[in-house]
Amino acid sequence: MTLPLDLTGPVSGLVCGGIFGFALERAGFASGCKLTAQLRFTDWAVFKVMFTAILVAATGIWLLQVLGLLSKEDIFIPTTYFWATLLGGVGVGAGMAIGGYCPGTSVVSFMSGRLDGLVFFLGILVGTAAFAGVYTWIEPLMHALPGPEAQTVSELLGVPDWIVLVALGVVFGAVAWFTRTPVPTGTTPSNASPTLAHGTTARSFQ
Repeated sequence: MTLPLDLTGPVSGLVCGGIFGFALERAGFASGCKLTAQLRFTDWAVFKVMFTAILVAATGIWLLQVLGLLSKEDIFIPTTYFWATLLGGVGVGAGMAIGGYCPGTSVVSFMSGRLDGLVFFLGILVGTAAFAGVYTWIEPLMHALPGPEAQTVSELLGVPDWIVLVALGVVFGAVAWFTRTPVPTGTTPSNASPTLAHGTTARSFQ
């Protein structure tokens, strides 16, 4: 027996999931309006939060590899299949546009007490069961048109991992800069009302 060490994976997953869920809730993702606003390009908070999560995770994995604490063989990277990716992307994208949630944010929503989040999450369970039921029939399509053998962007482009990280950082910085909410002309934190100053600050990070 290796208890409690054999529970390290599930426990760490629950802890990290709880922290990430809390961050999503604080960012306002418990409301379906947040995600649909991103799809309308009127609120870039979803892009900024998720891109930040990607950068943090990618940088952490890269540092662990540089320090020799993690090898690429320890990470499961599924094979890319273009048809499966296309159909899955269309299905998930349509669900997000119609319902206002992705699987993760639906959990945040119903855990925050929202009924629409619960209904959406139940729909995910039903859809998952339906997909599993018909998978044997559509498996040839799901495995058709495999992607490149390269498992990472750096392998595909033939460049070091850190260059990809820098490029991602530049993209994030550019989007954050061009989608920032400008402070009204003539308004400064010193002469603005507390409500206006707080609201302006809050919007500038969305």
